[in-house]
Amino acid sequence: MATRRCIQLFIYFLATCSSLADSVSSPVPANKFLMQSYYDRYTILHDSDFDNFMSQAIPSGSSCGFVLRLSDLKRTLIGEGSHRSVSTLIKFQTQQLKCELLSYSCEFIIIERLPSGVFADPFELQHLVHRGIFSDVAVFGDTNLELPSFLSNRSAVEIHLLVNPNILQEPTDIKMELPLHARYQPLNESGYSTVEFGAPDMLVRCGTKGKVENHYCFFKLEKDDANLYGPHTVWRIPSGIKAHADLVSAATFIAALLSLLHVCIIYIIAD
Repeated sequence: MATRRCIQLFIYFLATCSSLADSVSSPVPANKFLMQSYYDRYTILHDSDFDNFMSQAIPSGSSCGFVLRLSDLKRTLIGEGSHRSVSTLIKFQTQQLKCELLSYSCEFIIIERLPSGVFADPFELQHLVHRGIFSDVAVFGDTNLELPSFLSNRSAVEIHLLVNPNILQEPTDIKMELPLHARYQPLNESGYSTVEFGAPDMLVRCGTKGKVENHYCFFKLEKDDANLYGPHTVWRIPSGIKAHADLVSAATFIAALLSLLHVCIIYIIAD
């Protein structure tokens, strides 16, 4: 009986050690989307909380045995008015990859932390997945599309793009466009509200076929060595001029009153 009890304790000890080892060697969140792991811990998107989360979830350096280096990062806004797209062009330096890494499957993960006053439509983004433009995408945070800017919280978009590591042995460009929409802005004196986009967060996740997802290797693409073009992109969103609000209200009231009088006159004549 004592021998059996010792064996049970020994097995329990080994299982505990194995669990602890996994937790130490695999700090990367097990969720498919990194932002899901963030929102499991936090309720609102704050840059300081996100930076702290990323420093814990994705350690500095690479656990993949190789590092991709950026050459250029260019950001531009496409379109006009309240419906525009953020275009991102990523250029990589030529990589010298080990032969065994060429059998890996990799995906780029781009996280756009949207400024307050701007949102992405999840249904619109799913159409891009169905068309094969993104391999996967999800919106996190405040996804109530009807809320005005002053009542809404920030949101984030996480985009996944599948990439064959073989193409990274030559200079490689990746371009994507993210459609965005402006929320209703508060009135001000200029008639425009200004929102500013920072550079996106970019990561790489690689693994051989058949590996469990939470054992894939991760590393963050650093922007320090890259040539940055338009890293702080500004969008001037039409909002209406505050001084015109009273005039518009008065005109609307007069128009409604005239319509009511017109209806009353018609009823009187009909009688």
